[in-house]
Amino acid sequence: MADGSRSVRGGGGSPGSSPVLGGRCRGWAPSAVPPGHGFRRVTLTKPTFCHYCTDFIWGLAGYQCEVCNFMSHEKCLKNVKIPCSCIAPSLVRVPVAHCFGPPGHYKRKFCTVCRKSLESPAFRCEVCELHVHTDCILFACSDCRQCHQDGHQDQAHAACYIIVTPECTFGRLRNMILPPSCVQLFSRNFSKLHCFRISENLQAESEEEDDVDGSTQVSAKDVQISTDSSKQTLKIFDGNDAVKRNQFRLISIPRIAKNEEVVEAALRAYYINDDQQEYELQTFTQQALLSDDVINRNDAAEDSNSGSVFRESVPEAWIIRAKPKDEEVIRIYPAWLKVAMAYVSLRVNKESTTQSVIKEVLPLLGRQTECLQNFKLVEVLMGSKQVQRMVLDSQELILNRLKDIRKTSIRQMNQTRFYVVENSKSIVRVNLFIGGLPPQLSPEEYTNILKDELAIKTNVVSVSHVYQAQGAVVLEISCFSEAERIYMLVKDTTVNDKPLNAVVIPEVMASKIPQNCWPLLVFVNPKSGGLKGRDLLHSFRKLLNPHQVFELTNGGPLPGFHTFSKVPSFRVLVCGGDGTVGWVLGALEEIRHKLVCSEPSVAILPLGTGNDLGRVLRWGAGYSGEDPYSVLISVDEADDVLMDRWTILLDAEEPADGAENGVAEPEPPKIVQMNNYCGLGIDAELSLDFHHAREEEPGKFNSRFHNKGVYVKVGLQKISHTRNLHKDIKLQVDQREVELPSIEGLIFINIPSWGSGADLWGSDSDDRFEKPRIDDGLLEVVGVTGVVHMGQVQGGFRSGIRIAQGSYFRVTLLKPIPVQVDGEPWIQAPGQIIISAAGPKVHMLKKSKQKQKKTGSLKEMRVDSMAVSEGGR
Repeated sequence: MADGSRSVRGGGGSPGSSPVLGGRCRGWAPSAVPPGHGFRRVTLTKPTFCHYCTDFIWGLAGYQCEVCNFMSHEKCLKNVKIPCSCIAPSLVRVPVAHCFGPPGHYKRKFCTVCRKSLESPAFRCEVCELHVHTDCILFACSDCRQCHQDGHQDQAHAACYIIVTPECTFGRLRNMILPPSCVQLFSRNFSKLHCFRISENLQAESEEEDDVDGSTQVSAKDVQISTDSSKQTLKIFDGNDAVKRNQFRLISIPRIAKNEEVVEAALRAYYINDDQQEYELQTFTQQALLSDDVINRNDAAEDSNSGSVFRESVPEAWIIRAKPKDEEVIRIYPAWLKVAMAYVSLRVNKESTTQSVIKEVLPLLGRQTECLQNFKLVEVLMGSKQVQRMVLDSQELILNRLKDIRKTSIRQMNQTRFYVVENSKSIVRVNLFIGGLPPQLSPEEYTNILKDELAIKTNVVSVSHVYQAQGAVVLEISCFSEAERIYMLVKDTTVNDKPLNAVVIPEVMASKIPQNCWPLLVFVNPKSGGLKGRDLLHSFRKLLNPHQVFELTNGGPLPGFHTFSKVPSFRVLVCGGDGTVGWVLGALEEIRHKLVCSEPSVAILPLGTGNDLGRVLRWGAGYSGEDPYSVLISVDEADDVLMDRWTILLDAEEPADGAENGVAEPEPPKIVQMNNYCGLGIDAELSLDFHHAREEEPGKFNSRFHNKGVYVKVGLQKISHTRNLHKDIKLQVDQREVELPSIEGLIFINIPSWGSGADLWGSDSDDRFEKPRIDDGLLEVVGVTGVVHMGQVQGGFRSGIRIAQGSYFRVTLLKPIPVQVDGEPWIQAPGQIIISAAGPKVHMLKKSKQKQKKTGSLKEMRVDSMAVSEGGR
């Protein structure tokens, strides 16, 4: 705490470089506060790296912090700006809780609290990539990135506010990041996983079951029971809460040690940097472990002097307590008041109440003319998982409150702050996206369904948006408890045997988005590309604002498009296979009329097996682990191109199989959208067999290599089969009958890539046809004679049989025939298939041809961007 009865601490700081530890920019102010480390020279017994420069420490000596184990070269000591864990809570500007999923195993990562490797299950923040041991998580503070406003905040980041003036510029990715100041989310009662739409089943799973909240939280790395006969190990509790939960820290001290030495070791174990003279130790017997009857050993006369010693016969468990004070200095933070200071220091005594503190603080903040009743004092506990707020009563004695907190836990006292907050009426507005409802109903019908199934309270719940074609609605809820109840109830609710799904939707304040900002809306299919989709989800949440990254298995593309519906200009990145791209483009076509930016440009990060569209747009044959930051840079520099999309009308003339009593109506017409190609015959038959194989054993289809192997296997099984497709169908192109040659497969192609990169049309010039383009409004019709011919095309030895080129097609099926559109196969009953252009062309992003050498260093740009956009704590 600051000395003196009153002082004012400025909140500004000059911009400076932010060191990176383990790939995670801490974003601390270099000139604001000393790092607080207690370095000592140590002898190295195993290969060790410097936590500051990340280089190997050569020789046998290094410098290690006695509190947080930060390791450094001697030459790096003067440059270390990363603070010790003991003072980290005091450097946070606006507390923001972390987004932890279930504990998992993470290789080559280090704990942000104790700096040791994560050899046991640990937690990872899905937003800022903080890693922490399960037993160190209590000592991590609320220093995550600020990603949205919670109804009253105005800052962009939690710590960038201190180190960058006047505001964070987000580095190289500034044009793509959705600024946190433009996003509003009333998130109380919802976990961080729910706020960022993160599925818990996609988190890293531990290799064994671990009870994180068990009765005793001591990991193997802390159990340092020394075999040295001159040492003893003690259990240290930090307050009543730790005693009740039986959560303690172990310290190793000499068999004979002074009180001061034990207190100092106990404070280090709890990452507390206060003067050890302000604390004392109390002991209790093992029988009293679960009771509130604590024996204060320090009250005894023989132990009251500084020469008291701990001998071998002392009890093994102790409680560290703060000594009572008649007065002390506390910090009062101005919260979201528009003032040019971080906090004020104020001396309080036994008579100081909440009201008297507010009265003294307001003049220091330049609010001396304000009425006291317009302000309140809020106690904030900055836990790593949750930021807890409590409004103090106006007559509450401050010293008594501090005493109660320290009695509960001195660790919690180190993470507790007091904020002076202006009273204001906050309007609660929680938006929930509800999907899985029957399509094509009226708003009143959807409201009635929700009343029947979810018992919604119409006085606090209203339907704000309706998506009839998709069977989805958006609810606006003015009560936190009602929003939480509906969200949890939806998980177990089905309508017409179809499960409902709920997604918490943020509100994007489009008027606050800078004019030169085109936020990137990211869709990721975590089921594509093995585990690469999951890794990309985490990377993009870290590099961008998590509110602009959507997981397609959690509600599909519609929640993302609804969130960006008022954004004047944005781009889209789809991470998945061709089927995923078609899914997103289809959803875009359906919702286009409700978007302010009705024609966003779409980029592709190919994660599927074929990835033909990704190849044509130069995004590659498939994602192979490139740096996600480099991917975003490529998207930002990509060229905008147009691409045709096609509508396929499937009109079966015969009834579907399985009709009861032999009487049934024909299947209703079906409409599908096509981006790449449509195949009939052998091509679709192979896709159908592959699809069936994947449905039988989905767990095996997690790599492109295996998928292609299965495709080859089903192809070999079809070599000896003969078909006469040309006798089973009739083709009409632009109102003209076309005679088909002897073929087994007929393929309509929109892009010059088919079957994982093959050129089915060929490159030879032909006066009968125009040169194909993806935006020429024409489709090319090609035939193949069988599996061998298809293999030759994919090997580059032959091309297909050119049949026609046109803009309107009618295919008559005389018998059931396999059909596939963009890799999705089925058996189509006899009838008509009509293919025509689908509305406006879609805007796609084509990766620009980059030179081998570019001006500037991409690596330097990435460090600069991460230091600002990812590091604000």
